[in-house]
Amino acid sequence: HEREHEREISELAAKHEEEMEKLRAELKEEQRHLLEELRQQMAATHRAEHEQAHLQCQTLHSLELEALRLTLNNMHTSQLELTQSNLRKEKETALVELREMLNDKRAQEVAILQSRHQLEWEKVREQWLKEKEDL
Repeated sequence: HEREHEREISELAAKHEEEMEKLRAELKEEQRHLLEELRQQMAATHRAEHEQAHLQCQTLHSLELEALRLTLNNMHTSQLELTQSNLRKEKETALVELREMLNDKRAQEVAILQSRHQLEWEKVREQWLKEKEDL
């Protein structure tokens, strides 16, 4: 029974690890997708701003254009940092929630296994006592 119990716990641990790996892979893929989407958005924004800057270049003084470029660059940097920070926070929150959910599930499964083990042990003990009495 102990071996059976240990095997069941081992299987649960393996299943838990497999689920964690799957979820890590899903999170990694989602992060990759979000980063690619962000790159595309930034590229589109950059192209639009570049065209706008090119049109203004015809009428603005070179110093004004340089000031605008620096301002836009700073805005891009700030926006990117904020987006990355938000994505990181969301990922961390999702991971914490996932960890808690998996830990709760594992605790429930362990409790069920312990309960089953206890019941089986009691049955075996009762059978042993009965056989002892019969003898």
